[in-house]
Amino acid sequence: MTRLEHYSEGQEPVTVRRPRVRRSITAAIAQDICANRYPPGSQLPRENDLCNIYGVSRTVIRESLKVLESKGLLLGKPRVGTIVCDKDDWNILDADVLEWIGPYIKDFDLLSCILEARRTIEPVAAELAASRATTQQIADLESAWHQMRDSSDDPERFTEADVQFHAVLLLASHNQVFRRLSSAIHAALRYALHASNIAVESREDAVDIHGELVEALRMRDGEKARQASNRMLDLAVHDLAAAERVIGRNNMK
Repeated sequence: MTRLEHYSEGQEPVTVRRPRVRRSITAAIAQDICANRYPPGSQLPRENDLCNIYGVSRTVIRESLKVLESKGLLLGKPRVGTIVCDKDDWNILDADVLEWIGPYIKDFDLLSCILEARRTIEPVAAELAASRATTQQIADLESAWHQMRDSSDDPERFTEADVQFHAVLLLASHNQVFRRLSSAIHAALRYALHASNIAVESREDAVDIHGELVEALRMRDGEKARQASNRMLDLAVHDLAAAERVIGRNNMK
């Protein structure tokens, strides 16, 4: 059932659509786009046809198409129709888009792209944080590290703490561009770290290196902070390879 009916005394029933219906249809269309049912450059079926395909009203289809257009997957053209955009135009840092492309992430080479971005940003941010981080920020990093250490056998909790650690690190650099990047890559970083954390057998090495970085920041040693960050990213290369093997096996099932 896709609708709820609310009654008031003496009034006709008022039908209210559940928001989750629109979300599920949006995801269904997006996943069909990711699976190349509707390849880049192609035109989507007409609204009436989409209603029949997905079993919902025109209102739901229109709302879903607006969401997908706002995320760069679609482009509505007057007198032409709705066109599927090239993958380079998709907002791949959006949390929903990351979820939709999940089964096809190897086609986007996204995990390695995120790692390349981190290699460019994080060692510099760590060195800057050694001299600029506030006492509270270092305490927040240490708290995130403790949570990682205490949840090393729980990939979900470990990932949450890991993401928090790296978000605080970029903030602690007190570089306005890095601070903005922290928000921009948050969803992508979460996806990449989660993929790595569930793929590896042990997270002890990651815990140790994060601890070394916290200690370097506490000692205000920029060079050691940069070195710890680089070692962290070297480990990420190994974990990325493990994650891609897991993704490859899952896609073959």
